[in-house]
Amino acid sequence: MKSKPDLLIDIERTATRILDSWKDKNSVIFCEEARKYTFNVIVKQVLGLTPEEPRTKEILQDFLTFMRGLISVPIYIPGTPYARAVQARIRISSTVKSIIEERRGNSCKKSSDFLEILLYVDTLSEDEKVSFVLDSLLGGYETTSLLMSMVVFFLDQSPNAAQQLEHEHRRIRSLKKNDEFLNWDDYKAMEFTHSVINEALRYGNVVKFVHRKAIKDVKFRDYIIPAGWKVLPVFSAVHLDPSLHGNALHFNPWRWQTEDQTCKKFTPFGGGSRCCPGFELAKVEVAFFLHHLVQNYRWKVEDSEQPIAYPYVEFQKGLKLSVQRLSS
Repeated sequence: MKSKPDLLIDIERTATRILDSWKDKNSVIFCEEARKYTFNVIVKQVLGLTPEEPRTKEILQDFLTFMRGLISVPIYIPGTPYARAVQARIRISSTVKSIIEERRGNSCKKSSDFLEILLYVDTLSEDEKVSFVLDSLLGGYETTSLLMSMVVFFLDQSPNAAQQLEHEHRRIRSLKKNDEFLNWDDYKAMEFTHSVINEALRYGNVVKFVHRKAIKDVKFRDYIIPAGWKVLPVFSAVHLDPSLHGNALHFNPWRWQTEDQTCKKFTPFGGGSRCCPGFELAKVEVAFFLHHLVQNYRWKVEDSEQPIAYPYVEFQKGLKLSVQRLSS
């Protein structure tokens, strides 16, 4: 990330583009806005597509359909969420394959996205490359947008945290020239922002568990997990354990000024060799979006909406916010 300043610029431009579209609005459905933002970022980095291109909008709509059917009953009956999800994946795969063919037919023009690297991996079949692209899009899209929604929701309930966050970002902006983009050093200087993101990850538990498989017998305390058994580490059980986190059922970003975010009692992105490879990208996206949000808008959650988990975190009404643009 540090070595790719163009990526940071793309992220910030995408954030300001989304927020500029709010300027004449009194309310927004934030989950939809967050999905547009994270999708536009990841589709540019993976496929080299800009938000203005028709194929970007087509893939986004198909992805929304795909996500709605992802955890539905896997019985193919036309018209059901599962059937629509299957058809959406077929359309996305077809679009990705057409982009791959275009790249191969225009070998003189090199891109700097993930697909360009993937094209030269000879050990993967065409279908495996398409699946790799879909997994990359999915991993860099849904969970990050949910994290953004949780952050905005929690800040609405914690005005002191929102105020301190605004002060931090105004201080960072005051050290920049007009219209100068944020850089890696600015991101690392967002200390309280990192605390807010960490606390939203801990308290919100966007990813509650992961699927693992024991490849050999594993001893855990007084138990033996036999080879071949499936294991579901439940992150929320650790993150909400009052013996590990004081006042665990309270949103308190200040706790991260003293707690170690790399310890085993905080594992929102997994750990070890299976740690999520996109964790830093996700945090940069949230931080850069917050940088412009807190300096340009006030917001309030409408309809007393609360997040639910079934089994993933979601807002049934999409987290509707009333928004007010601040004067320059």
